[in-house]
Parts: sequence; C-alpha cells; structure tokens
Amino acid sequence: MQSYIVDAFTTTPFSGNPAAVCLPPHALSTALMQQIAMEFGLSETAFVVPTVVPATYDIRYFSPKQQIPLCGHATLASAKVLFSRTEFAQLHFITADQLDLVITKRGNEIVMEFPVSDTEPIAVPVSVLNALGLATIVEGAYSAHNKIILLQIAETTALVALRPDFRALVASYTGINGVLVTAAASDGAYDFHYRYFWPWAGTDEDPVTGGVQTFLAKYWVQRLHRTHLRAFQSSARTGSMTLDVHDRTVELCSDAVIVLEGRLAERIADGAV
Repeated sequence: MQSYIVDAFTTTPFSGNPAAVCLPPHALSTALMQQIAMEFGLSETAFVVPTVVPATYDIRYFSPKQQIPLCGHATLASAKVLFSRTEFAQLHFITADQLDLVITKRGNEIVMEFPVSDTEPIAVPVSVLNALGLATIVEGAYSAHNKIILLQIAETTALVALRPDFRALVASYTGINGVLVTAAASDGAYDFHYRYFWPWAGTDEDPVTGGVQTFLAKYWVQRLHRTHLRAFQSSARTGSMTLDVHDRTVELCSDAVIVLEGRLAERIADGAV
C-alpha cells in the first residue's frame, strides 16, 4: 500500500500540518484503518480509494483516537498526492457522510470546496477559560454540526501565548470534539489568526486546521464584512490559507509539500494482521 506523509497548508517542509495519506488497493476495515492511524501517530491519516467514476475517490479520515467526518489538511494532503500521480485537474472526494468535496488544481495551489455551517452563541464555563489560561473573551460561539466551541479573544499576541492545561481542559467540558480560539489580526498580512485544541477527539493541538473553516470563515465574514479572507494558524508549526466564502460553501486555497513516500507491508495492506 503506497503511503505518504505530506505537510499541508504550507510550501515549506516541516511546517504546516503533517498528514499521512494511504492509497490501499481496496477498501479496508474500520478497525484496520484505526490501527494504521495509531501507528502513524499524526493528527490525521487519510485513506483514499478510487471509485468506478474517473477522478472520484472515497476518502476516510482517522485521528489516532477515532474516525473523523471531515479533515481539511488531510484532504489537501491527499489531493497533493493524487495531483502528483495523475493528470486530473479536478478531483471529487466522497466522505463517510457522502459529502462530495470538489478539489481543483489552480496553478501552484489547490482549492478545496467545503460546506458552510452556522454557529450559535454559548455561555462558556469558567473552567474552560481557566484550563486555556484565559481571563476574558470577546464572545463565545458553538458549532453544533462540528461539536466545537469557538472563543474569540482580543489579541493575537495572547493567542500565541496560550499554554493550555490539557488534562484540565478535557475535564472542563464533555460531549465536544474541540475548542477553537481566534482573534482578529492587525498586522495587515492576515485577517484573523486561530488555534485549535482537540484532546477529546485527536491530539492536544492541531497544527493547521482546514475543517474548522466550515464555520470559522462565516463567523469572521459576519464580523469583518468581507467574503475574501486570509487566515493564519499561529501554532508552533504555523500555516496559512486564503478563503472565499459563499452562501453555502467556502473555498480554501493553499498548498502542501510531500516529505515522505513509502509502502506499508503487503500483509498489513491486505488486512492480514
């Protein structure tokens, strides 16, 4: 089974968000995909299997802990691999929820079309803020579709300085996948910065997160009053993307770097473990 490690949302190796991409010869069992994702140990591993329709693939995403419905950086990583192996200029990825993700090669960049969902106001418990090291926030919101709490704070410098207590964070709230913290940017290079913590469902912090733009992009459109946005994830590895928000979709535009290519052992790829 041909496999790759790809740094997504960057053009620089060893930055952005690394994802594993596996191209199995046939669909694998959920249990085996979970084991392989645990073996890679990255925030996400994508499994991409061609369908009978040209340029159309089934895609599944796994963190080391569980299957994930949608992952932006693993989608970008998978597209980077397939564009390097085929002559296709556009791909369709069909997720476990039967979303048809349209991915287009545009010059040296890749454009992903994701659905858009709403957020609703939420009263955030003090225990969550304490675990993050936050004294105050501008406002709190909740993406019910993604089960993610969104916290807007006032300064990007405070965002970079966050050092969460992850044990306390997990104990502070149940029934969610993660907490996203964001702030408006004033440096002129970007419109907003963000970080995403998800010890409930994946790793402690996701280095660069595309899937959250299904609700975060619309959140900032409503506050900045423009539909073309530049986003920067201020994790230790950093990463960036541009966003074009429409009524029902958001286009994420960025690039990725393939840093490792290899094969899993044949008997593992065949499920003989």
